[in-house]
Amino acid sequence: MRVTVRDVMTTQVASVTHSTPFKEIAEVLIEHAVGAVPVVNGDEHVIGVVSEADLLCKEEFRERYYNEAYKPPLRTRLRHRMAVEGAEFRRKAAADTAAELMTAPAVTISATASIVTAARRMDEHGVKRLVVVTGDGVLEGVVSRRDLLKAFVRTDSAIAREVREDVLERSLWVETLGTKVEVDQGVVTLSGWMDQRTDVVIALRMTARVNGVVDVVDRLNWKHDDAKWDSR
Repeated sequence: MRVTVRDVMTTQVASVTHSTPFKEIAEVLIEHAVGAVPVVNGDEHVIGVVSEADLLCKEEFRERYYNEAYKPPLRTRLRHRMAVEGAEFRRKAAADTAAELMTAPAVTISATASIVTAARRMDEHGVKRLVVVTGDGVLEGVVSRRDLLKAFVRTDSAIAREVREDVLERSLWVETLGTKVEVDQGVVTLSGWMDQRTDVVIALRMTARVNGVVDVVDRLNWKHDDAKWDSR
């Protein structure tokens, strides 16, 4: 039930090498309709990432200093970058190959990491995608913000079936005749009763971890409060 990066990542990934020229990188980005590509060495180890913003540094530099008419889509953002990261901006504006353009090291993640970990890492580093690598840094894929949303794109009936069959019946091994599962737009409502209070607690926690669950509403009761204990 734990959704990992492997479950949602893209495995057919376009990449470039350190010597790939500027124009070819731009062609790869356009052809594959992506905003960035990993830079790999001869052994497919990831050594960096080149994004469309890195390429547009050159055009923004030309416009600012040579009054060329071209106005790139990221014009405002790039000017801000130039003010904040002047030296880095100028370096990339003069770059001709992936090695000179790339941001290194790349922000990476393991395929076995949870999508929650992936989301936190994206937020921490201010990026929209992460390069997925093996333990020794070999390219496995790419996971984007859009990919992370795949975990929530499930029908209510599929979610209800998994909660009923995998959580209540298979994992908990409890009597479920008195338990009702309802799902509306990913929000799961558990109602009715269970024998033990601890069963209720576990059921709620496990349901929250099911793929596609947005929230869990607790309307369960229990017959025996086995969570009580004598502290004397």
